[in-house]
Amino acid sequence: MVGIILVDAVLERSRVLKQALIEFVLEAEGELAEALERYIAAGSRSSNNRYDASFEQNLLIDSFLTEGKVGDNTVLDLFLASQPDLPETDRTLVSNWQRSFIGLFAVTEILSDGFELMNWFTAKHYTVKPNDPITLEEMARFKIGEILLSRIAPVTDIYWMFSGPCKPMGNLGKPKLAVAIGNFKENHNNALYSDAPDLLEQAWQSVEQYHQNFVEFFGSDQVTLPGYQLNKKMTDLQEIITKRHLEAAGIDNSKSLAEIAKEAGVTEEEIAAMAAEAGDDSKLVSQIFQGNSTTKMVMPKVDLPDTLKKAEQVTVFTHPRWGQTLLPTYTKFQTILESEDWQDNQEVEKLVRKYLEDSAINAFIWKRLAQQYPTQLEKALQIVLKRPEFRLENDFNALMKEFNKSLEPELPEIASVPLHLHNLFQEALGEVNKSKSKGKSKKPAGKGFR
Repeated sequence: MVGIILVDAVLERSRVLKQALIEFVLEAEGELAEALERYIAAGSRSSNNRYDASFEQNLLIDSFLTEGKVGDNTVLDLFLASQPDLPETDRTLVSNWQRSFIGLFAVTEILSDGFELMNWFTAKHYTVKPNDPITLEEMARFKIGEILLSRIAPVTDIYWMFSGPCKPMGNLGKPKLAVAIGNFKENHNNALYSDAPDLLEQAWQSVEQYHQNFVEFFGSDQVTLPGYQLNKKMTDLQEIITKRHLEAAGIDNSKSLAEIAKEAGVTEEEIAAMAAEAGDDSKLVSQIFQGNSTTKMVMPKVDLPDTLKKAEQVTVFTHPRWGQTLLPTYTKFQTILESEDWQDNQEVEKLVRKYLEDSAINAFIWKRLAQQYPTQLEKALQIVLKRPEFRLENDFNALMKEFNKSLEPELPEIASVPLHLHNLFQEALGEVNKSKSKGKSKKPAGKGFR
């Protein structure tokens, strides 16, 4: 009972301090106000790719409270500096809010004063409590299995509180949950493993390893082949990678499935399920476990869509940070830029605009084009954008930002993912395919880890 009273007292103090922090930021002028404005502008999405406007703005403000900076100082540091009389316990409480993070959570248990939640990206569990009775009453309708998009902040070593707005999404079936996770990945890519830096490190390492394997196999980080031939080569590459992972894990790929499962410390069903996705050969599992880590990471299967398989030419790029990009129009772009009369070609504007507006074509591809065709590309951008003063050397970064292309790599699709996420997407895909085979008109989940 004493422990509960103490937690309630800390929650109440958290509510008071959080409100003071909000007022400190929203009533600020000068550099802090300007930093908030820039943060919201940078984080806001287009009207057709956002949550409702009010939820998004409140979410961004809450993120700024714990993630925002003014010069070299964090917002939390500035707030604490403005409150010299705060006791040390309050200062520690506020400072710990830098561990706040956004996640897609599932309600696993309903408590009298809160919830047990699981972060879908890391499978970590949290005891989360609203810090005021009104919010608790509003959340009374939540059920087991409810999916919540929310930020949470630490209150004690054990308990967390909801921070900012919470968006309930209902109890989603696997296909819809897969779409929700894919949307989260697209909108909050830098927050995928906020509470599990070890998983984030493993994911980035897998991107680098894939790049090394690709370059060793193809002899270059940029390859152009007919679509059908590239698809076959990619399958061959995955088989080689699988064998290497088996060997690195100390598994003899001549052994039976039961023997592999026993030595890998997993169930035979887990390996069999992955083998089914990789093909008929259970020993060539393209989603083999990486090493002997506590959390199993799985390499996504690279499977070219039919449009690329049928393409006359597909250029594939790999990079240790930017990951892999597949483009069926790159050679066409090259041919046009290399021709003497390229300025008269009507396809130039179409390609330039497509490469600027297509979110799948990142800044790395533009940098590669700029390296290969600096003069032609600069002139093409001047003409298409009607900016005769445009200079690649000076204006490249601003152009990328204008078209929402990050100058720093975000965790790419080729990165390995935790096994539970991989399994979810395979099961969701299986359900969709089963529905389609029965003649239903449901569309497959188009977003997620694949």
